[in-house]
Amino acid sequence: MQGTNTPAVGIDFGTTNSSVALAAADGSVRFAQFAAPGGLTASSRSLLYLQRQSTRPGKPVRVWSGPEAIARHLEHDPFDDDVQGRLIQSLKSYLAARSFTGTEIFGRHYRMEDLLAKMLGDLRVRASEAFGIEVTRAVAGRPVWFVNADTEDDNAFAEERLRAAFLQAGWTDVQFALEPVGAAHSYAARLAGNAAAEDTAAQRAGNGDLLLVGDFGGGTTDFTLVRMGAAGERHTVLRSTGVGLAGDAFDARIVRYAVAPAFGFGSVERALPGVPDKRIPALPAWIYTSLERWHLLSFLQTRQTMELLRTAEMRAAEPEKIAALRTLVQRDLGYRLHGAVQRAKVELSRSDSTEFVFREEGLDVRVQITRGEFEEWIAPELGRIQASLDALLQEAGATAGDVGHVFLTGGTSLVPAVRRVFTAGFPGARMEQGEVFTSVAHGLAQLARAELG
Repeated sequence: MQGTNTPAVGIDFGTTNSSVALAAADGSVRFAQFAAPGGLTASSRSLLYLQRQSTRPGKPVRVWSGPEAIARHLEHDPFDDDVQGRLIQSLKSYLAARSFTGTEIFGRHYRMEDLLAKMLGDLRVRASEAFGIEVTRAVAGRPVWFVNADTEDDNAFAEERLRAAFLQAGWTDVQFALEPVGAAHSYAARLAGNAAAEDTAAQRAGNGDLLLVGDFGGGTTDFTLVRMGAAGERHTVLRSTGVGLAGDAFDARIVRYAVAPAFGFGSVERALPGVPDKRIPALPAWIYTSLERWHLLSFLQTRQTMELLRTAEMRAAEPEKIAALRTLVQRDLGYRLHGAVQRAKVELSRSDSTEFVFREEGLDVRVQITRGEFEEWIAPELGRIQASLDALLQEAGATAGDVGHVFLTGGTSLVPAVRRVFTAGFPGARMEQGEVFTSVAHGLAQLARAELG
């Protein structure tokens, strides 16, 4: 390892995925690599897995993050009474929620900052190993609007909580930059790198144009309007805005309309002889709200909730569906279920229809989904994206015709209905797709080298 006066890195700490990058003097960028089942990857899942030996009082809780957390979770048998496990994700979505200070796990209270610091500390250690330096300095990305933030004070509160977690994790010098601004720097570097290969006139046509960046994360979608300077000149950020929805919200729609009915959503209690049929729901709606967010599913593993499910199964007109839900909760299959949901969403970006398939622990759920159905389900989210873009242009005093470049990044940007918002709204713009999980970190690394050295 080198000394403490080392280069700064760019870190994109996302709701769902995180990545760390280091820019060299020649402009090249390296990414920290993380071990995953399919081999090394430049992004790490932003989650934690906590486990303890339940039969041994005082036994310390072990905590893993990223790919190792997933592996430990999948190895654990939830029916093993000697071991308890809890998978936690999307903590970043609670940073602006002042009432959420932490959570109780295995009878112990964990502060939000403690849990975040574990992930950020592991990212720092892995980046240090990958780059051969002691990584402590960074430009870190943050959304334009944090989830649950209603005011700029809420944003400032969330940022300070995140900064405290960085410092607790051993980072010593952290500056924040808007995530879409990081993506804009990545796009600018791409243009500069392609200058020699592209037609000179076409390259000049891009200079001075407005660049619209769309960064689609797991919990937030952010937009930034940038005036591109000529080669070697500084780019000017005109306006940024954001909306608290992205990939997780699209997944939730698939769960609600395609998956949840197989687990009793919409089912009612069976009618009793001589009693008027009142069509009473078999289960309360909040159960299925938790089902839509897989990381909340493990929180249903309480004695009260399991008793509620058993009672509902006895009274339900479709008891087999409630029984399937009880198995899903008991076996803690939320991560696997939402993996199947994401596979269906990806396939709908490639094909006009797909079959959602979930086969685990005796459960066999198959549902045919068309792209048209999916687009109807996400219509409210598409409307909010469009409204956010309209507001951005209005606030910047610009029109769609002024936009010469559109740069999209994040997995949700690959959804055809999302891309149509941009191809239809900015028909004269040059449309570019960034690396789904690493474009933001790529640009933040370049900012880090320029701002922190």
